[in-house]
Amino acid sequence: MSCLLQISDTHFGTEQPEVMAALERLAQALAPQVVVLSGDITQRATRRQFAAARAFVDRLAAPAVVAIPGNHDIPLFQLGARLFSPYGRYAGAFGTDLEPVFESADWLVVAVNTTRWWRHADGEVSPAQIERVAARLAGALPSQLRVVVTHQPVMVTRQEDMQNRLHGREAAVARWCAAGADLILGGHIHLPFVRSLHGAYAGCPRTAWAVQAGTAVSSRVRAGHPNSVNVLRLGAPEDGRVCQAERWDHSAADKAFVCAKVLQLPLASARAPA
Repeated sequence: MSCLLQISDTHFGTEQPEVMAALERLAQALAPQVVVLSGDITQRATRRQFAAARAFVDRLAAPAVVAIPGNHDIPLFQLGARLFSPYGRYAGAFGTDLEPVFESADWLVVAVNTTRWWRHADGEVSPAQIERVAARLAGALPSQLRVVVTHQPVMVTRQEDMQNRLHGREAAVARWCAAGADLILGGHIHLPFVRSLHGAYAGCPRTAWAVQAGTAVSSRVRAGHPNSVNVLRLGAPEDGRVCQAERWDHSAADKAFVCAKVLQLPLASARAPA
């Protein structure tokens, strides 16, 4: 099955070499069609941290990489850089396109830059961004699994994370789901889970899913969750529209990432949205 590997919140500067090595081995075994980096690639947006992150991503040897900045990827303490070139260091490592799109016969992956230089941690999505993403989703092929990538989450599971939700999420989820989104991938809170958007948002008119990733290689694990990544696989045509969502956790004992959870996510019809 065609495979997408989601890696989030690597926070280079706090990376763990043994976990990185295990993730490199996993990527080589999986041979994903595309790797998605859903933000907070570095801890403090230094050139050295971005260079280390770029070298790591290159070692994964994926045919395609879709990356977006997180709030940690904008300089925090160097105010001149934050004000006049907030994405300069990010662009030096991962390119000037802050909202890349990846398309293949199986996947449409549309990335959204939800960071703002004037915000410390919070993210937001503008009406123009919402419409841009919706237009790309509406033009998807019937064979494509339609994925939107943000850094800050559109959904959380703990009361203490409520303030971390993406500003503008209600309008975005409603519009993107109506336009055909199947999955919205996020990071930021370092907690992996999958939840129904259709069940949580009254404005979501079709079956769609929020897929959150943990921290991939950083020591900044939370709530007892180990380092983890997500693997998404497109189901076989005879199974109908379905996505297999897998969480792979790092096992210190095994010195490897192991498959910890597998979910079969039913998807809505791929017919063109009204």
